[in-house]
Amino acid sequence: MSDADVAALLLVRVVLGIVMIAHGLNHWRGGGRIEGTARWFTGLGLRAGTLQAWMSVVTEIGAGALLIAGLLTPLACAAVVSVMLVAGVLAHRPNGFFVFKEGYEYVLVLAVVSLALAVLGPGRLSVDHAGDIEVTGWAGGGIALGVAVAATAGLLGVFWRPAPKSAEPQPTDTAEAPAAPGRSAEQETR
Repeated sequence: MSDADVAALLLVRVVLGIVMIAHGLNHWRGGGRIEGTARWFTGLGLRAGTLQAWMSVVTEIGAGALLIAGLLTPLACAAVVSVMLVAGVLAHRPNGFFVFKEGYEYVLVLAVVSLALAVLGPGRLSVDHAGDIEVTGWAGGGIALGVAVAATAGLLGVFWRPAPKSAEPQPTDTAEAPAAPGRSAEQETR
C-alpha cells in the first residue's frame, strides 16, 4: 500500500469519525437535547424514544471514535451503516433522493463510504494494523454489511411501530354520504 493510499484511508476514517461524533453530540447536546431527539424518534414511529436517543448518541460517538482510532473498523463501519439505514428508512426515504429536500442522498453516501472503508480496511496508521487484527476485503465488507443489516432489522422489528395510515375522512354532511344499499340518497336524508 502506497503512502498516498494510507493517507487517503486515514483522511476518510478521520472525517467520517468526526462527522459521526458531531451527529452524536448534536443528538445529545444540540438544540432539543436528548428530550428533543427522543420526541423526534417517537414521531418517526420508534417506541422508547429516550432509549433510542441514547442508543443513537452512544452508537454515533462510539463509532466515530473507533473510526478515528482505526479500531475494530468493520464493526465501526457496521454501526455507521446501521444508523444510516435507520435514518434513511424512517426519516429520509419518503422525501426522495436529494438532501436539500430532506432526502436520503446524504445518508446513502455515508453508508456507502463506510462500507467501502470496511472493504479497504483502516490502513497502516490504525490500531487494527498495529494490533494485527485488520479484517479487509470481502470479509471486512461482509462483516460490516451483515452486522448493519441484522442490527437495523432487529431495531426496527423490536421498536418501530409506524402510525397507522389515517382512514378515509368520513363525510359529516348527510348529503355527501353515499346511500345505504337499497336506499336512495334522498331517502337517507329524511
